Amino acid sequence: MPEPDVTETPGDVGSDSAKTEELAAKAQTYLTNWQRAEADFANFRKRNDQERQDAVAYANSSLVSALLPVLDDMERAFKSLDPSIAGVTLDGLKLVHRKLLATLEAQGLTPIPTEGERFNPSLHEAIMHDEGEEGRILAELQKGYRYKGRVLRPALVKVGNGSKDQVS
Repeated sequence: MPEPDVTETPGDVGSDSAKTEELAAKAQTYLTNWQRAEADFANFRKRNDQERQDAVAYANSSLVSALLPVLDDMERAFKSLDPSIAGVTLDGLKLVHRKLLATLEAQGLTPIPTEGERFNPSLHEAIMHDEGEEGRILAELQKGYRYKGRVLRPALVKVGNGSKDQVS
């Protein structure tokens, strides 16, 4: 049997080394692309999990939002009643109101503080201005609420306009 020729020419070594470098560069590119795709997928999974948690947490927000006018109507009714009409029926209605409010608060509903506070456009909606300290809320016209930290409905307020008669 003839023996294989094991001698290499200098041109062969250079071409093998260039091929090796080319293959190593391709392998590095593939590795980098794979790592980037893996990181993108991990970020996608985290974002998807967060969106799912938000959907679960805020699923009841439309129901709670639909109940806010009922709370408003009850509060307006209590304010308009003559105080001399104290009785079992009125006490029962006030109890139902408190129970409804407590139930909604247990679900994550919280009122937005207003009177005497500084006006905050992300929490309050100014619908009137009057004489008083500029930027200070003078009166609450409709309660605002947050649901699990997010503003569900901004408070409608009357804000001071900084007139000369303001109290310092």
